[in-house]
Amino acid sequence: MTADDAGGGGIGSRELAVAAALALAVVAATAAFPMIVDARAAYEIPVERQAGAGDLAEPDGGAWESVQDVHVPMSSSGAAVPGGSETAVESSSVAAARTDERLYVRLSWSDASANTSAGSLRAFADAAAVQLPVSSEEQPPIAMGSTDNRVNVWYWNGGDGTESLLAGGAGSTTEIPESAVETNAAHTGDRWSVVFSRPLASDRANVTDIDADEDMNAAFAVWEGSNDERSGQKAASEWYYLSLGPSEGGAPYETVLWAIVGIAVVFTTLVTVEGVRRTRGE
Repeated sequence: MTADDAGGGGIGSRELAVAAALALAVVAATAAFPMIVDARAAYEIPVERQAGAGDLAEPDGGAWESVQDVHVPMSSSGAAVPGGSETAVESSSVAAARTDERLYVRLSWSDASANTSAGSLRAFADAAAVQLPVSSEEQPPIAMGSTDNRVNVWYWNGGDGTESLLAGGAGSTTEIPESAVETNAAHTGDRWSVVFSRPLASDRANVTDIDADEDMNAAFAVWEGSNDERSGQKAASEWYYLSLGPSEGGAPYETVLWAIVGIAVVFTTLVTVEGVRRTRGE
């Protein structure tokens, strides 16, 4: 009688083959998880917690010296507008900090000219924006969200100041009145730096409620006025995330994945060893 013929008397060749395949899959998954984690880390914007606001509202404030800047590549948003694929800004630097009450995001990019006036039909002001999902349940479409997954946009314009916007897809932008978003901008040398800030909590519908204990998706955009950029003609990033949550022990999903891998490895090893033992015994 072969191991395959034994009725419940042990683990046969098929079971061993399955166990071996599972073992290989677990090994492959185990090797892949660090790459997944590394990929996620590449999109992290660390959020430094500071005891007080200090001069975080100032783009060149000393409080930013200890905050890590992240290089964020940018490219055309791909909007179907004249010149939509022709954008000037290729990257920006993003830094973030928070106190117990307020979040600060500093966006900085290279720009030799400060365009702050729209005094003629051919003049456009420099501008920048931070995009956050209204709900943290899932990641919205990058192009201004969707009707069932909307986004808030914190918008700064060198000529018109600051707006807080709600969008549910391209072309659906509306202004949020009496916004709590504040900005402060400075052009030094050949570089713009703009600080966006807002209280963490919000008691208004359709306004992002920032949980200090949970990571949050964020995307960024820049308009170069001297390149006639406006509306959909802009340089935009992919989705990044603000690491607001606790850092101890890694991200929650990472801990769960590694726990599953550990259990699978132990189970597969036991099954394989027992199968080999019983097969030899027969």
